[in-house]
Amino acid sequence: MNKEAIFRILRGAPAPADNSRLLFPDGAAAWRERAFAHSDIRRMAEEMKEEADRFLQRPLPHLPWSLFRRFEVDGSRLPYEKPYFEKRTRLTVLAMMDVLYPEDTAYREALYDTLWSICDEYTWCLPAHLTGRDPETHVDLFAAETAFALAEILTLTRQHLPERIASRIDREARRRVLDPYLNRGPFGWEDARHNWSAVCAGSVGAAAIYLMDDARELAGVLEKALASLDCYLDGFADDGVCQEGYGYWAYGFGFFVYFADLLKKRTHGAIDLISRDKVAAVARFPQHCFMSGRKVANFSDTLPEAELDLGLFHFLHARFPDVAVPQAGLRGPFRPDPCGRWAPAIRGIVWRDPELAGEPWGGMSVWFPDAQWLLSRHAENGRTWFFAAKGGHNGEPHNHNDIGHFILHADGDTFLMDLGCGEYTADYFGARRYAFIGNSSLGHSVPIIGGAVQREGAERRAIVLEAATGAEEDVLALDISGAYPDAPLARWVRTFVWRKTGVPHLRLEDAYRFSGKPVELVERFITPCPPEFAGNGCVVLSAGGGRGVCIRYDGGLMAPEARTMAFAAHDGGTMMFHALDFKVREPESEGRLVFAFSFIP
Repeated sequence: MNKEAIFRILRGAPAPADNSRLLFPDGAAAWRERAFAHSDIRRMAEEMKEEADRFLQRPLPHLPWSLFRRFEVDGSRLPYEKPYFEKRTRLTVLAMMDVLYPEDTAYREALYDTLWSICDEYTWCLPAHLTGRDPETHVDLFAAETAFALAEILTLTRQHLPERIASRIDREARRRVLDPYLNRGPFGWEDARHNWSAVCAGSVGAAAIYLMDDARELAGVLEKALASLDCYLDGFADDGVCQEGYGYWAYGFGFFVYFADLLKKRTHGAIDLISRDKVAAVARFPQHCFMSGRKVANFSDTLPEAELDLGLFHFLHARFPDVAVPQAGLRGPFRPDPCGRWAPAIRGIVWRDPELAGEPWGGMSVWFPDAQWLLSRHAENGRTWFFAAKGGHNGEPHNHNDIGHFILHADGDTFLMDLGCGEYTADYFGARRYAFIGNSSLGHSVPIIGGAVQREGAERRAIVLEAATGAEEDVLALDISGAYPDAPLARWVRTFVWRKTGVPHLRLEDAYRFSGKPVELVERFITPCPPEFAGNGCVVLSAGGGRGVCIRYDGGLMAPEARTMAFAAHDGGTMMFHALDFKVREPESEGRLVFAFSFIP
C-alpha cells in the first residue's frame, strides 16, 4: 500500500482524542474495573507489584564504556546486555504499576528516573548490532522496541508525566529511531524474511502511531513498515511453520500482532493485517509444537521450555477460534520476559480473558510439507507422548545442521532432545557458528559418516520419500545423504515409523549405500538422561521415578558407548548432556541399521 493511499485512510479516520484508547478502547479505568473483578487478574497484578517492590530496592543499572566495549574486544554479549535488559525490565515493571495501581504514587519517581536514564543512553542499540554502523542513526531490534515502549508509556502516563520528560521521550524517539528510519535507511532488516522485519518495523510503526500527529508524516512511516511486514509474512510458507522455532514465533509474530492491532484501531478497521492470507496458519503453529505443558519441540535456536503469553493466545483465539487456548495453569509468574519487553508484558494482562480456562494440549499428527516437519502428539488416559522429526535444509533462519534429527518426549520428560539455542556471542553468529556443538550436526541425533558431519547451506537438503500421518501410525522417510558432501554416500534413507496404539513406540531404520569404499559409521543420539547399558541389545534412558525409554539394537552389528558433554546454554550457564553413540562394527557397502524406542513403563 502506497503512501498516498495510507494518507487518504488516515485523513478519513481521525486519531482518538486520547491515544491511550488504542490499547484501552473503553479507557484504562474501565478496563481495571472489569479486570480486577477476577481473582486471576488480581493475582497477576500482585505478582508484578512484587517485582516492582524488588526494583525499588535496587539501584538503576549503569551501562559504562567498559561493558559496552566487551563485544568488540572478545565477542561476549552478556556483560553489557544483562544491565541493559535489567533497565528495560525496571521500566516495564514500574510503568505497569502506573497502569495497574494509578492511585499508588510510590513507584512514579523511580519510573521517571528510569525514563530519564534511558533517554541518557549513548545508544539504544546493542553493541552486537553496531559493528561498522553509526550508533546515532542505526535502528536495531532493541532501539525499535525501546521507541515503541517509551511512546506507549508516554501515552499512558501523559496526564501526570513531567513535561520535560515527555518532550524528551518524544525528541529522543524521533532522533534515534523515527527520523533515521525515514531519512537514513534502508536498513538490512527492512526486507528480512524473519523476526527482525516484524519486530523492527512493527515497533517503529507503533511508535509513529503514538507520536506522529501529522497524517502525511505518519503515512510515510506506515508505507515502509507495511512493506517490511509483507516481507516477514513472505518468510512463512503456506504451512505457517516458523523455522526459527517457537521462541522466535512468539517474538516476531507477537510484534506483528501488536502493531496490527494498533494499526487497525488507528485506521478504524481500514487496514487489518491479521485478515491477510497465511496469518491464520502462522497463528496455529504453537498448538502443534508444544509437546506437553511448557515443553516445546525446539528445533533451531529455541529454548526447550517456553513461558506462555496467554494474552497473545487469547487475542488470537478471538480472531481465529481454531487457535487452541493453553491451560491457564501453564502461565508462569507474571513478569517481563528476560529482555524486559514492555509490549508483550502489558498485553499479557490487558488481552488476558480470565473466562478462558483453556485445555491440555490434545492429540494431533501433522506433516508440514514446506518446512518438512512431522509433529505428532498422542494423548490418552491423562498421559501424553510426543514425537517430532525434521527434514528441511541447512540454510534455514537460525540454522542448525540437523537434517534427519528427531525428538522423543513423554509426560514432561524429554528423552531424545534438541539442545536449542546456545549463548549468543560474536562467533555464534559468525564464521565459527558450526564449531558450536549445539549448531553442529554433532549435537543432534543424526549419523556421523566416516568422521564427516553435515554441512551448512540451503543446497544441503533432505529429499522426502514418504510422509504420512494416520490414526494409528505416522511415517516419514527422508534421503539425507545430500547433507554429507564429504562422505562417500550414494544414499542414506532414514525412516521413522511412529506407532500410536496403546503406549506409542518408535522404529528408526537407516538404510545406506556407499558410492565407494565403506567408511566408519556412528549413529549418534542426544539425550539429557545418563544412558544405562542393560545388556541384551538394550540401552535405557531413565528420567527417574520408573520412567524411561529402552533403545533396542542389534548388538552383533553395533557397539554402544556414551560420553558426557557440555553445552554453553543461552543464559551463559553450562548444561551437561550425553552423546550416545552406536558404532557399526564392520560397515559394508550397503546395509540397514534399526533401532526400536519403547517407553517405560
